[in-house]
Amino acid sequence: MKSWIITPLMVVLIAAGSYFFYISTLPPELDEGFLYGNGHIEGTEVNISAEVSGRVLKSNLLEGSTMKKGELLVELDATEQTAALAVAAAQRNALEFEQKHIVEQLQTWQDNLATADRDLVRYTALRKRGIVTVQKLDQITLVRTVALGKVRAFKAQLEQAKANVTVAAKNVELLQITIDKSKIHTPMDATILSKSIELGELATSERLIAVLVDMQDLELKAYLPEAVIGKIKLDAPAKVRVSAFSERYFNARVKRVDQRAQFTPRDINMPEERVRMVFGVVLALDNKEGFLKPGMPADAWIRWDEAKDWPQPLVIPH
Repeated sequence: MKSWIITPLMVVLIAAGSYFFYISTLPPELDEGFLYGNGHIEGTEVNISAEVSGRVLKSNLLEGSTMKKGELLVELDATEQTAALAVAAAQRNALEFEQKHIVEQLQTWQDNLATADRDLVRYTALRKRGIVTVQKLDQITLVRTVALGKVRAFKAQLEQAKANVTVAAKNVELLQITIDKSKIHTPMDATILSKSIELGELATSERLIAVLVDMQDLELKAYLPEAVIGKIKLDAPAKVRVSAFSERYFNARVKRVDQRAQFTPRDINMPEERVRMVFGVVLALDNKEGFLKPGMPADAWIRWDEAKDWPQPLVIPH
């Protein structure tokens, strides 16, 4: 056979063989009743910073370690605040003593006023009968007037003393709050994702101390085409697989579905797929054992038909 016939024939055979080999290596189509998506695992990150400034005296920050709610993360130097608290407490105590002294004096002059009131009534009656002189009645009236003035003066002093004690007590309370804030505790059960401060360094409100994440509240957000979004229901079961545990599937459920469509995100590989309208579907992940980590890429399968059994294995559709 002539070479000009053999060569094209061999090219056709090679092309056909390559095509059939490619087709045979493609994964099978996803079973009806299931949807596939992928994305990166995310967690709600909590940035920890100090509310007061101070150098780090104690630190339990260890990246990757798990902390219980209320455990100490960092303790800052509060020597100055502690000294100021002692001074403020002494001032409050002095003002409270002064207030007590004013109360005692007020009580004494209130008793004197009550006595003067009784004397005035009695001497007024005696004067009408001519038993006492006008001068004596004037003396009794003057005594009452002085007692009344003292009562009013001490009442005013008492109100001022109460205000001074209140201010001093609030100052003590604020200083105690400042000292309490020098000890920074975990606001929840969480894992330390990263730390940004070391022993001896100065912590300020502008400086990040650590980033925490709740490993029991991880999510995976996948984007699915608009055409299939109507099949997905909240709490629909799902399974997730990550490269680090390629033989294992993690249980998940549909937590929420975006109410507004968007163009396919930029992290989709093929440019022609980025022009599709998609909806974000968020899966809540079961991570009781703590194997899943934020940032891991993951594949997800959602079962929208409850009558279907989970296929084994789950395949990534081409």
